[in-house]
Amino acid sequence: MTMNSSGRNTILAEELYEKGWSVVDGYIADTFRKQLLKEQRELLQHGQFRHAGVGNGQNFAIKPEIRSDKVLWLDESELTPLQQKYWDTMEQLRADINQRCFLGLRAFESHFAMYPPGSFYLRHLDRFQNVQYRIVSVILYLNDDWSENDGGALRLYFTGSTGLEEYTDIFPLGGRLVVFLSGEILHEVLPTKKTRISITGWFKDEY
Repeated sequence: MTMNSSGRNTILAEELYEKGWSVVDGYIADTFRKQLLKEQRELLQHGQFRHAGVGNGQNFAIKPEIRSDKVLWLDESELTPLQQKYWDTMEQLRADINQRCFLGLRAFESHFAMYPPGSFYLRHLDRFQNVQYRIVSVILYLNDDWSENDGGALRLYFTGSTGLEEYTDIFPLGGRLVVFLSGEILHEVLPTKKTRISITGWFKDEY
């Protein structure tokens, strides 16, 4: 039996509350995933992606030695029908996380992300001095197929039961959703051997 979105969100929010991160496979229907993947590829072919940087405002800089992905930010006022459907799905998730975790999440921002072969993103937090408003990070993978030999895992660092730092590697399987606390979970993207595609976003405590 396929779990409905409410059931998935309940599990996700509970795990986020208990340990600071959660992974749910098959979060969206595979037909929807393929549609988003097709749209992403078309946007990439039209040259709308840009090299991602670090920092923001006057501190923004392209630093390929730190991260080497390309992104296309989504504009909430100019979403395509597919993007709007995804946005609505995230809005329900935001409400369900708020109901369980009391994080005061108010809004969402997101971009398509593409890691070409050989690219990576070194260990970091998503919430830092210039983006204090990021509370929960949300990543939805769109890849058609993936194996561990393809690399590109998201490595999450956390404090284990012994009090020592541990980590878990999460591979970018299509339809897999990962959420974690932006200001607490250090993470990195390990070098990928083939093109790695996702929609990455953040729930914020401001509009």
